[in-house]
Amino acid sequence: MKILFAASEAVPYAASGGLADVVGSLPKAISAAGHECCVVIPLYKSISPELREKMTFVKNITVDVSWRKQYCGIFEAEWEGITYYFIDNEYYFSRDGLYGFYDDCERFVFFDRAVLEMIRFLDFTPDIIHCNDWQTALIPVYYNIYYKYQQGYGGIKNVFTIHNIEYQGKYGREILNEVMGIPMYNSNILEYDGYINMMKGAIEAADKITTVSPSYAWEILDPWYAHGLDRILVTKQYKLRGILNGIDTDLYAPEKDPAIAGHYSASDISGKAACKKALCDELGLEQGDEPVIGIVTRFVNHKGIDLIRCVLEDIVGMGMKFAVLGSGEKIYEDFFSEMAARYPGRVAVALGFMPELSRRIYAGSDMFLMPSQSEPCGLAQLIAMRYGTAPIVRETGGLRDTVRDNGGENGNGFTFKTYNANDMLDAVRRAKADYENKPVWNDLIKRAMECDYSWKASADLYIETYNELLYSE
Repeated sequence: MKILFAASEAVPYAASGGLADVVGSLPKAISAAGHECCVVIPLYKSISPELREKMTFVKNITVDVSWRKQYCGIFEAEWEGITYYFIDNEYYFSRDGLYGFYDDCERFVFFDRAVLEMIRFLDFTPDIIHCNDWQTALIPVYYNIYYKYQQGYGGIKNVFTIHNIEYQGKYGREILNEVMGIPMYNSNILEYDGYINMMKGAIEAADKITTVSPSYAWEILDPWYAHGLDRILVTKQYKLRGILNGIDTDLYAPEKDPAIAGHYSASDISGKAACKKALCDELGLEQGDEPVIGIVTRFVNHKGIDLIRCVLEDIVGMGMKFAVLGSGEKIYEDFFSEMAARYPGRVAVALGFMPELSRRIYAGSDMFLMPSQSEPCGLAQLIAMRYGTAPIVRETGGLRDTVRDNGGENGNGFTFKTYNANDMLDAVRRAKADYENKPVWNDLIKRAMECDYSWKASADLYIETYNELLYSE
């Protein structure tokens, strides 16, 4: 089976969030099961010169963007056994940053058409095109309108994964003809609530819709979580499936991670103490046996930062310390900076995206706080457990699917249900009480580290989904 993954970002070339980790890891796991996988992403300006040097030029073609014909260069590279293709157009992609531009719609219209056009010039004809989030949502739409009956394109199946339903690619109706080049008689595929909605188009046109955890798959049928798309998803739920994300267990490996001060495993966690001491030294936190709570996140509302704002001082008053890493909305950056100034030695904050520091926080913290309002899957809690750090999470989306409260059987963390700061504070209190009972705490850490959230189980479910599409008819 041949699978082409189309995405707007992928590790190690370009990353702004969890999507890049998924696209950088899932193809490797599926390839290890005996299938041929390739990945295609834009050739961004931000891709490092070292990685660019390993790319080879394949071909240049022209791509239709409505009435315009645009240059498209195709480049190729190999990374860890997977072939990556890169779509080049400096007008669209030679910019500082990946998203947030006035013409993002046109940029990814071009990319989606280019992905389909390049197939005719490669030695790789996919059985499955696996698209990810709104930036690639037009691929199944264009395939059904323009490519399905062309020579060399017959029988290709389209899978579309919703990583975060909040970002849908919503634009005014004028872009249908002026930018997308889609006839008005096909407008019903994309029209929704008076707008052109690219994600809605993929939900209509794809053969299978997946999302990144079983709980999130049923949550997005509810208006509270669906950001307006619940009505179309309810009608298409027969092709909706939730498959839990995994993590790269070679990258996140406390037994050998070069970024951390001590190495340890589920059978011998003694090295974790060295990681905690080194983290406190690095961030200027007071040394001592008091618990360190780690937070590695984007500072945005749905990550539950409002709950933390309400009770952070109460938690510090309980004798806890905070190691915080992230960036995002200025109101939250200012809040954490103020707390660090008010409680030196108790609260430490680093603003930005620092992968190695994030791993030192995962390894050096005792607990990891993740009180999300919504969370499609969440990778941070999986990484925290991998490093023997007990997650404290709200029961939503993938957090519900992966973290079991230590008050029950086989607990691997601490959970609370309602989106309420006092309920979160109660979970923190319970975590602190268990932390002070070392036999209980050591058993909890061992169970957390023994959880298998590698990509293999997820890859098997994706392969099963692909096979259903290809061989069920």
